[in-house]
Amino acid sequence: MVFSSISFLFYFLPITVALYFIVPQRAKNLVLAVSSLVFYTWGGGAFVFILLVSIFVDYFFGQLAQRGHDDDDRARKRLAVGGSLAVNLGLLAYFKYANFFVAQLNTLGDRFGLGEIAWQSVALPIGISFFTFQSMSYTIDVARGAARHLRNPLDFALYVALFPQLVAGPIVRFHEIAHEMRGRESTRDDTADGVLRFAHGLVKKVVIADSVGRIADAVFATPTESLTTSTVWLGVAAYTLQIYFDFSGYSDMAIGLGRVFGFHFPENFNRPYSAVSVTDFWRRWHITLSNWFRDYVYIPLGGSRVEAGRMYANLIFVFFVTGLWHGANWTFVVWGLYHGALLIVERVTDQRALVANPTREPLRRFITLTAVVFGWVLFRANTLGDAWAMWSLMLRPVGGAIPSAVLEAATTKNLMMLVIGAIVVLLPRSYNGWRTVVGERGWPPVAARAVLTFGLLPYALLLVTSGTFSPFLYFQF
Repeated sequence: MVFSSISFLFYFLPITVALYFIVPQRAKNLVLAVSSLVFYTWGGGAFVFILLVSIFVDYFFGQLAQRGHDDDDRARKRLAVGGSLAVNLGLLAYFKYANFFVAQLNTLGDRFGLGEIAWQSVALPIGISFFTFQSMSYTIDVARGAARHLRNPLDFALYVALFPQLVAGPIVRFHEIAHEMRGRESTRDDTADGVLRFAHGLVKKVVIADSVGRIADAVFATPTESLTTSTVWLGVAAYTLQIYFDFSGYSDMAIGLGRVFGFHFPENFNRPYSAVSVTDFWRRWHITLSNWFRDYVYIPLGGSRVEAGRMYANLIFVFFVTGLWHGANWTFVVWGLYHGALLIVERVTDQRALVANPTREPLRRFITLTAVVFGWVLFRANTLGDAWAMWSLMLRPVGGAIPSAVLEAATTKNLMMLVIGAIVVLLPRSYNGWRTVVGERGWPPVAARAVLTFGLLPYALLLVTSGTFSPFLYFQF
């Protein structure tokens, strides 16, 4: 089930919210837990059993980790964390990467005359990269003493399966909302802000991301030999905006829904295209994933406290894993290594600034955004060969006719959304659209809320009812 769908907006969500506020406090977690499992089953079918396995495993290992922490038993804590990692990473390896690894082995076997492995392709459970990471963080946090385990298995099931962020984040680590799992209050202000935040995200997704996405899809679906330099730049620019407005829109919707139910999820985006370095970009893009890898992988490996060579190896490894986390394709792996290499270059040259001198800020923003845009080519291309061909076209001018599919996608409306999206991301770093909406004083917040509520939201809902929406990009991860 997609947030931007008729079934969710007009049936599932109103029923769930109504039940949640009708039932007594002690039954609220039950309502949300059941609703979350229904939500996942609606879209994932029988794969809900994979989700239940992850829930059961980490509830058990969380109890074991708590006993190990209380008794200062390091062996028991290691067993709990090791068991959680083995099961969750095992599920992730099989369902997400088995097809890829078998395909690589078969390629090698064909090259050396060793034959092929008979293999039935494995379907990917929706959201598995997110709920396994979230489930693992529970056992790790309990073992570290960052939070105490949840005695009630229903509360833990709700933590892992909570539908607002279940399939595409933000990745909420247990210690961040442990106190809200045991007891919380849905205030009027929280509910009002949550509804506005959800509407803000829906508009970003349906009005902007889906519009520019049609241009991006048309360009990347065209054989590279039929593309021109201007067409490639158009498609890459469209995808750069699509992935931001699509994913940050989902995060806004998830955070907003969480607020309605009394949860305060961490922010996942902070105007990443205003970054003045790649280091700055990764502190603004998919923040919860970056923090997960920082706290559970990079720092345990020694982080930046080790000698330079080891630190660079740590960075490369973390971004290799980051790329692989996004998908079982060499394009994602190389995309991760590309960003890891950029971070190392910034460290070596002492250019990893988080704040730039005002006179240098425009240049630094331009350089950083250009580097990120070239990276998105790797992220979106079907193969490394396609990515290389598109890079060549971006750097070596090639003219010609614009493919008909691109012309059909580049409607006046879609191009207008491309321009609007570009203006938004290129605004000064101090600008924040959401803060404008929720500001407390003066006419800007009032005007912004009026435009969002009475103009943009009805238009977005009209697009939804007409069927002109698409699944969120990060559902595939």
